[in-house]
Amino acid sequence: MPSIFTRIIDGEIPGRFVWRDGTCVAFMDVRPLNRGHVLVVPRAEVDHWVDLDADTAAHLMAVAHRVAAAQQAAGLAPDRVGLMIAGFEVPHVHVHVVPISTMADLDFSSADTSPDPDDLDTVAALLQAELGGG
Repeated sequence: MPSIFTRIIDGEIPGRFVWRDGTCVAFMDVRPLNRGHVLVVPRAEVDHWVDLDADTAAHLMAVAHRVAAAQQAAGLAPDRVGLMIAGFEVPHVHVHVVPISTMADLDFSSADTSPDPDDLDTVAALLQAELGGG
């Protein structure tokens, strides 16, 4: 059975994409830890990040770096951009790229379970513009 991320990548479930290439995609998290939270996900369905081939792992980090720069340039005004690979929520590697002001912003128990869809669309459009597409 495909993961929820594979279903999003394949268009079976809608996603707010800010990046797409042959190796990975990046889209808005629907349970954001903070405004602008993006997931960078390989197209290949791999459960644990240590099982990724080195090239894919490096590519995910390069895309996460670009997304973080876009978050800063798009006016989200984070003090930092946090990066995390937890891997417990969905059995498909995903890198969390989160604008943060404190370490507390990386607490999954504080995730917004009902984010404003219009704001998710707005932030996605801002990031797409910074990243040159989506």
